[in-house]
Amino acid sequence: MTFACSLEYAVVTVDETCDLLCIDVPKAEALRRTLPALDQLQAAADSAKALSDPTRLRLALALRDGGELCVCDLAWISERQDKLVSHHLRQLRGAGVARSRKDGRMVLYSLTARGRELLDAVTAQQLAAVAR
Repeated sequence: MTFACSLEYAVVTVDETCDLLCIDVPKAEALRRTLPALDQLQAAADSAKALSDPTRLRLALALRDGGELCVCDLAWISERQDKLVSHHLRQLRGAGVARSRKDGRMVLYSLTARGRELLDAVTAQQLAAVAR
């Protein structure tokens, strides 16, 4: 089904919805075909969501700058209780932002390559503003 209108623009209301159904079908369809399916975007959304909490963001920054760290170190660095830090690290790990490995009785955490890329993208502008 093709919709078109003779107006060069659509009237936009305060709630930013079009008053007219006026679609540039070739452009809209071409864009729709290039976008990944929603289920394919879920992992990216989960990773971004993992860094949406200030404590998790702080933990990720500590892992980026400190390399492999245990929960005790991260609790001290983040000034949070170790149980809360463990909870946040599980979320980071579950989203593919961090990984863990056992070394005897200790569990060491580090950022994944994907986590580092996402962290850099999320913090680049903010950290550049602080540096000025």
